[in-house]
Order: sequence, then structure tokens, then C-alpha cells
Amino acid sequence: MTLSQTIAVIGGTGKLGAALARRLSRAGATVTLGSRDPDRARATAAELGHGVKAASYAEAAAGAELVIVTVPFAAQEGALREIAPHVAGKVVVDTTVPLVPPKVMRVSLPEEGSAAVRAARLLGEGATVVSGFHNVAAHKLATDEDIGCDVLIFGDDKAAREQVVALANAIGLRGIHGGALVNSAAAEALTSILIFLNKTYQVDGAGIRITGTLIDPATQAVLAA
Repeated sequence: MTLSQTIAVIGGTGKLGAALARRLSRAGATVTLGSRDPDRARATAAELGHGVKAASYAEAAAGAELVIVTVPFAAQEGALREIAPHVAGKVVVDTTVPLVPPKVMRVSLPEEGSAAVRAARLLGEGATVVSGFHNVAAHKLATDEDIGCDVLIFGDDKAAREQVVALANAIGLRGIHGGALVNSAAAEALTSILIFLNKTYQVDGAGIRITGTLIDPATQAVLAA
């Protein structure tokens, strides 16, 4: 599948943001890195190539059809408030994991229950929030290798969720519907567990795989017709 969307990656100079931007641009998307550091953003965009551009948070969000937020938990609220006026009617993919340094190997979900639910509250009803990409190692995503990692996608809007599942598939991952946005808490919490596993078992970026034979919902509908 080739992507034809215009996508903003907010926090695109970070490890996850740059890795996603790299894969998205190589899959055909028009990508803009949203950053608060213009010089760093331009340098990262030039390094990534494939037409990746640099802009401020607001400019990137305003010019995109779909927005992916990849900032650290401590910066989530500020970034979301900055893009909020520019994402009405758009799908916003929140990748935030509520890690609280230095205890990143302990689950620390916010009072809203998950970072994704917090994002939906901060952005308001105008944006459609979907969450995902919590459990994939950024340094592996930054390569061309087959990571062999499943990506759980959460959201209350099924069509928006399907759009992000397809996006994950297009960049070489396996996107899987994880249900309602509140379920994002499970994947967000799992990140702390994976970090613990990386340290305890000397794993170079542990991920997840869902066992069993999965039949895509669209395929099920065709079979049932």
C-alpha cells in the first residue's frame, strides 16, 4: 500500500517521531516535522530526505490531513494545546506513553486513565483521537528491517481507527484494532513492562506479537455477505 496523505509528525525530531517520519515518507506520504527548534527540524528533515519538510507545531498541524503526536509525556499538554486550533475535523494519532523518569520501568498512568484519553480531553470534540505505536522500539523503526512487531491501535471512531491500522501496515508493521480509546491504557502501561524486559533480559527493543490467526474485519464482512 502506498500512502498519499499529508501527515504532520509533532515532535518529529525525537527518536520515535523521526523514525515514523522516515517510514511514512518512504511509503509515499508527504511529511512535515513539527518542532519548536527550527534549526534542528530542518537538519532532521534534510537527513531524512524523501521530501520531508520542517515547520512549527502549529504550521505542521494546520497543513496536514492527519497529525501524529510523538512528544514525551511531560510535553504532551503543551504540544496538544498548541495544535488544538488546527486539528478540527482531523484524525490525531497520539503515541504518548506516560513515563515518569527516573522510574520508567513502573506503570504511571495519569488520572484520566490513559494519555490518549487525556489527549482527547485536551483537544476537544473537534478532533478524532486515535492512539498507537506505543510498543515499537524507535531505533528499530528507524531502519529498513522487518521488525516483526504488532501495533495495537485504539479509538472510539472505527473508521479513523481503520485508517491508522492501514497506515501501520503501510510502513511495515502489523496494525491491529485494540478497541475503544480507553483501552489504550493497556498498551501505554505495557511500555514500562517492555523497558523492564529490555533491561532484565538484555533485549534489544522488545515488542509484542499477537498469536493466533487474525481475520481482518473487512475480510469477515466480505465472507459474511
